[in-house]
Amino acid sequence: MGQMSELPNLSSTEKIKIASDGLRGTLKESLLDNYTGAVREDDTSLTKFHGMYQQDDRDRREERSMKKLEWLYSFMLRLRLPGGLLKPDQWITLHHVAGEHTTGVIKITTRQTIQLHGILKSHIKPTMQSFNLAGLDSIATCGDVNRNVCCTSNPAESPVYDEVFQYAAKISEMAKPKTRAWYEIWLDEERLSEKTEDDPLYKDKYLPRKLKVGIAIPPNNDVDIFINDVVLIAIIENDKLLGFNIGAGGGLGSTHGNPNTYARLASVMGFVENDEQKILKAVYEIITVQRDFGNRSDRKQSRLKYTIDKLGIDKYREEVEKRCGFRLEPAKPFEFTQRQDRYGWLQDYKGNWHYTVFVESGRVLDDEKIKLKEGLYKIAALGKCNFHFTANQNVILTDIKNADKPAIEALLNEYGIIEHTENAGALRKNAIACVAFNTCGLALAEAQRYLPTLISKIEPLLDKHQMQNDNIVLRMTGCPNGCGRSPNAEIGFVGTAYGKYNLHIGGDRLGLRLNTKYKESLDEGQILETLDELFGVYQKEKKENETFGDFSYRKWIL
Repeated sequence: MGQMSELPNLSSTEKIKIASDGLRGTLKESLLDNYTGAVREDDTSLTKFHGMYQQDDRDRREERSMKKLEWLYSFMLRLRLPGGLLKPDQWITLHHVAGEHTTGVIKITTRQTIQLHGILKSHIKPTMQSFNLAGLDSIATCGDVNRNVCCTSNPAESPVYDEVFQYAAKISEMAKPKTRAWYEIWLDEERLSEKTEDDPLYKDKYLPRKLKVGIAIPPNNDVDIFINDVVLIAIIENDKLLGFNIGAGGGLGSTHGNPNTYARLASVMGFVENDEQKILKAVYEIITVQRDFGNRSDRKQSRLKYTIDKLGIDKYREEVEKRCGFRLEPAKPFEFTQRQDRYGWLQDYKGNWHYTVFVESGRVLDDEKIKLKEGLYKIAALGKCNFHFTANQNVILTDIKNADKPAIEALLNEYGIIEHTENAGALRKNAIACVAFNTCGLALAEAQRYLPTLISKIEPLLDKHQMQNDNIVLRMTGCPNGCGRSPNAEIGFVGTAYGKYNLHIGGDRLGLRLNTKYKESLDEGQILETLDELFGVYQKEKKENETFGDFSYRKWIL
């Protein structure tokens, strides 16, 4: 089987990576360019590997262009938090950094980490240095490498939670680039050698495209496991971790008008017993096969899903097994029964308490409705709980001892956080939106700024059709890249132009079936009219306990 990576027609990004001297490029020089808020063109590709995207305020583009001013450039920074865990002192650092160097909003992402927006070029180093002092970094949270490793977020899900959670940290460490560039550029660490570091996993080209790893603990698919490039599903019997079903090939991004791009859910390839060396080896070799066979000439065809569809799942598995030196066993049976976060208080097998806070669109901020940011800061200052981010953009206050629960509960009540969580409707609690405007350069339409308003207009329709307690999974993205996971929802909105969205229906509630485009480029009035019609038919014709997604698939998609 010949390797396909030595294609002569490499994309421009591939050439930048090879010439980057271990992701260093001219970033040090770019930081000294005081005449611009941007970094040099080639360096914009490299900043991603350091956990940042260069962006600009799109609300102000026109005004600045008219005044012949440079666009208002700033940077979005993402932290590397395997499994989404922050200690209370790290939350305090995050709170202060967000206040001093960013827009102030702490944005929880759909991959269990946080993004900070609006960091000016001169503020990047102080931000990185503050995080480093708190034991945090942003290495490889963007770019053509393994991204933040996701893991089922609530410790109350299983007695083997701690053991499974450790795998997220181990995979993250194993798949971290070996270059010291991040430390040299942002922390002023001295370069020890002129020679670029050896990196057996990434070599000098890294991966053809980003790669996402997820770990799920059935029966809760809260991480939306099948949207990941590499998938680990914990197989547990009698409270013992037997090992993982391992799969590959998920990814939701596509391009409007390009039928060769599509969303795909991962395929399960087999089972690996609970042997740390074997599990890490299997994940490592799934990555190396993608590194060697992935498409490096067309970035729209470079995700692992396309490599699997080109080679075939059996060939891909055979190549992984050959490199591992062992066969994958047949996959073991598993079942998912839900995909939601478990809001409110839950107690685990150790007797510890965990409280899941609803965070609308993942935005932790203080506004006229709720001082969420201040409340969580006060809770962090007690030092009595950890903070776990969820893949549904919420935060769980975890590992709370019985004796500490009253003090935390008092602050949750004082800041209205319990009331805020309990009063949110079912649809709102299951909704996700990507960032979109005003900072994402790819956005065609609004998402996180608009979805709360749209839900407020959909809720009367739910009341009208007696569906207000129906846990419908609704998601919105400002473009077809799928960051808000809209292709894997019962109702998905995908932005096509400002104020216009394609409506997708027919995905299932558990994340096991993608939805299908039902209507194109609807404005708000058409969205509400269409949903009113669909909900009416659903209420009249559904079978007992049939979800909206399953009914829609049977009625309008099949």
